[in-house]
Amino acid sequence: MLRGLWLIFCAAGLALSGPSAAGDRVTLADALALPVASGLAGARDVPRFAWVENIAGVRNIWTADRGAPARRLTAYSADDGQQLYDLMFSDNGRHLAFVAGGDGEFPDDDRPNAGQGAETPAQQVFVVATDGGAPKRVGEGHSPAFDPKGERLAYTRKGEIWLWHAGAAPRRLAEVSGDVTALQWSPDGARLLFVDNRDDHSFVALLDIASARLTYLDPGLGYSVEPAFSPDGRQVAFIRYVDPPQGADDAAGPYWSIRIADAASGAAHVLWTAPQGIGGRYYGTRSRNLFWSSAGEIIFPWERSGWVHAYALDAKNGGTPRALTRGAFEVESFLLDAPGRNLIYASNAGDIDRRHVWRQRLDGGAPEAMTQGEGIESNPTIAGDALAVIASDARRLAHPALIARQLQPLGKIVEAQGFVTPEAVTFTAEDGVQVHGQLFLGRANGKRPAIVFVHGGPRRQMLLGFHPSGYYSNTYAMNQYLAAQGYTVLAVNYRSGTGYGQAFREARDTGRGGASEYRDVLAAGRWLAAREDVDAARIGIWGGSWGGYLTALALARDSALFAAGVDLHGVHTLLRTVPASLSPKAQEAARQLQWDSSPMAALDRWKSPVLLIHGDDDRNVPFWQSLLLARELSARRIPFQERTFPNERHSFFRHQSWLLSMEATEAFFEATLRGEAK
Repeated sequence: MLRGLWLIFCAAGLALSGPSAAGDRVTLADALALPVASGLAGARDVPRFAWVENIAGVRNIWTADRGAPARRLTAYSADDGQQLYDLMFSDNGRHLAFVAGGDGEFPDDDRPNAGQGAETPAQQVFVVATDGGAPKRVGEGHSPAFDPKGERLAYTRKGEIWLWHAGAAPRRLAEVSGDVTALQWSPDGARLLFVDNRDDHSFVALLDIASARLTYLDPGLGYSVEPAFSPDGRQVAFIRYVDPPQGADDAAGPYWSIRIADAASGAAHVLWTAPQGIGGRYYGTRSRNLFWSSAGEIIFPWERSGWVHAYALDAKNGGTPRALTRGAFEVESFLLDAPGRNLIYASNAGDIDRRHVWRQRLDGGAPEAMTQGEGIESNPTIAGDALAVIASDARRLAHPALIARQLQPLGKIVEAQGFVTPEAVTFTAEDGVQVHGQLFLGRANGKRPAIVFVHGGPRRQMLLGFHPSGYYSNTYAMNQYLAAQGYTVLAVNYRSGTGYGQAFREARDTGRGGASEYRDVLAAGRWLAAREDVDAARIGIWGGSWGGYLTALALARDSALFAAGVDLHGVHTLLRTVPASLSPKAQEAARQLQWDSSPMAALDRWKSPVLLIHGDDDRNVPFWQSLLLARELSARRIPFQERTFPNERHSFFRHQSWLLSMEATEAFFEATLRGEAK
């Protein structure tokens, strides 16, 4: 049982029931079944929002108007692994399009069947009236986009663009060689703008619907991304970038530029090219990265200062970009308000391990903090003249909230009383790098076992509360559960992660280039071992994806420190094809470095037991990575346990898969770390 935790359910901030009786405490299953919101969307012309709520794997879509109670638009009832995503309102807010099924991260890949049905579920676009009624199936596909009048819906599937409107069957408009992303309408509703992704390059293209004519805008050698219409629809701005070659300085270049194309003729010119130096390599935020303001400026992200910030550039004359945000913090996402006079952004300004929302006038002045305190606010979303965010804190999971004089929940929220408040800590790796982490003090007397948690990505940052990502919301809940069970847990934000600037994210010799981020993980283990309240002989480690890689690396290199580990869908050999631009001798050296950076290279030093967890339909980390490791561990008689999920994807689409994984993790650490001190 989970000691000392209970739940308070709230709707619009009002308690529906008080804390349970002292003997009625929740289990791990309860902790992982808490409702979490995602996919916040807003209508352009009215203050109406929608979001996806996931309760124990049962996903449904809710909507709310400013000042009115939330109402549910769908009636799904099973933990079937079918995602809901790509929420898109018509401008007037009367209809909402969404996608059910498929994989939101890899929408054009083979469809998942995590629910293990007799037939693989389809990926389908639906439209639902926001004033009531059952959703209407449109057709198979994803990325729906309403035209400006809200009468037609465009969507895509496997390189095809389709068009639908009520009362007619959908028809195919076009087919391209790549995958279609960033699908959007021109202001006059006559054309569709999109990105044609072709693996090692991409193009920006326009489709004229009446003439069925495709126009590629300034096709070139690289990735053309983030297209945006000018306010009058006559021009298109976009970003063109290439990745630096292996071994080259990221700050050399030029590696990226902003281009302007005429929507009628396709003729284009380079408006601005990133100069050499810091920020010479393109790096965007986690949301849309280019806007064309009503005042004729291009708004985009740049790391010229060593931090991700928003800049403005004159769309007609170019010139030198003007910094809109400044300081030792990162802008995580940004957008323009409806009049186009203000930049709205989420960042960790003044609070490095949280997120808050700010407003900055495009014509100057000081930034205004729209949220503050000990909460986490991300994903700012505008609907009409209203602004909402996804909010959370140390005890409340991600939920939509309206920004007014104070945050006003749009729907129900859940608060888990009894959670420890994680403490921000820093420590230093052996090479002098300062590392941030969050410490969950275990509820136990005397020396207690401890666990290092390692996030994936590695482009990620764990926060001082529930993460807005569903994956990391679950891992945060698990870390809280482990703390309640008496373990002290340290979540480490190692180098190559986000939130601490370009130099930290692009640190030398990480990953295949030498695994330098492992120094931070090792420092975390040693920092715990040096604490008077920790039993240094009972330190474990767990993590998923790149965190699984670092878990395996820790067990392989330092079993004397890490007594046991749980490796979720980790990477175990980093060997991959090296660029043909390297000489044969350099290719050989690069391959050797990849091997030396892998857990497989240190198997002869691996002594500690490990639990391996993986879904066999993983599209991020191939299942064979765990098969390979299990075979090698068996040959060396290194003790391991396993948990495999047929048809599951990387992030585990079913709640049941998460629950079984975390229950196995708890049992494994109980067996390996709960014994007498060694």
